[in-house]
Amino acid sequence: MPSRIAADLAELARLASDGGLDLRQVALRVKTDLLLATPNPSSEDMAAFQVMAEASIPVVDDETAVILARKLASWPHAPREVLEALRARGGRALASLITHGMPLSPSDFEEIAAGGGRDARLALAGRQDLTGSASIALAAAGSAEIDAALVANLAAPLPHAALDLLLPRAVHDPALGAGLLARTDLPVSELTPLFLQASLEKRLAMIEAAAAHEALAPSPRPASLAAETVSALTATALSDRREAFAALARTFGGDARFAGALAEDSSRQLAALTLIGCGASPEDATRFLIGLGDDAARSVERIFALVELMRSVQPGVARRLARQIGGIALRIPRSGTLQPAMDPSGTPARPGAERAPARSIVQEIRRKLGGQG
Repeated sequence: MPSRIAADLAELARLASDGGLDLRQVALRVKTDLLLATPNPSSEDMAAFQVMAEASIPVVDDETAVILARKLASWPHAPREVLEALRARGGRALASLITHGMPLSPSDFEEIAAGGGRDARLALAGRQDLTGSASIALAAAGSAEIDAALVANLAAPLPHAALDLLLPRAVHDPALGAGLLARTDLPVSELTPLFLQASLEKRLAMIEAAAAHEALAPSPRPASLAAETVSALTATALSDRREAFAALARTFGGDARFAGALAEDSSRQLAALTLIGCGASPEDATRFLIGLGDDAARSVERIFALVELMRSVQPGVARRLARQIGGIALRIPRSGTLQPAMDPSGTPARPGAERAPARSIVQEIRRKLGGQG
């Protein structure tokens, strides 16, 4: 007899002699351990065990039910009726069955994911054989614990519908965002809402993916911002930072939530992309960013990094990125006429690369910041 089972039986014997366990529970656990130690239990023993288990499982304490579930979940000889009796208890017993590999059909997965208790759903989120439909139902539960377990389960599929539910929460939950960004099975283009949390390598990949989308389905090119609009935005940035973000959001076509996202992003990458997406030049956008007077504005290194970002993206790409980061649904009108992407007679004119910031803006940055890094 394996030493672990022998130790379990010895402990049961001690508890029974001390009056610490109901004898029915002792008998059921002893019988379970003896059968598990038998390579090929006889049909008579299995029949007797089934009768005993079905009669006892509804009345044993929760701890005993959990122990039985853990031991029987993946045992190939476990009677289906006994597993069903344990499953019917729900709670921790069902969670233990799920965690330790009880066979589940696709309909079982969906039923538990949609209507199971918290413990059962949490256990289900860690199953390697989780189905796509169950992933969607679990993501819809809106539980931070289930979200974390689901994202950490690298074997579990995350269909688009599940990712659409997880991404908005991941934007405000750095741990969940890091989990999604760490997965290698998700195209980086689908993780663009997490741009501000991503590594430089992934941000560059997101920019590249957005540029590829723009090449296939160009969005309308925004007109350059009028001089008076630029002046008004910059003046507001100098006097009222919160109103400056609200004004920039309105100019971009965003709402109060988008204005809040602009304000919360201390890196100011979202503001920089939004300005370029509105049609501002990198020089005008830099004046606005400096005018905010925050930590980013007082760092020469960070300002020049933002200038580099703004110079690296075309307005359409910046607009696409800003909308995804800020949670604004993309609505890109499509022409009914097919235009082959490589046909020079049908492709839209491609603007040249953004020119480098004028010498005056570089000098202005250094003057206003006093050479501070």
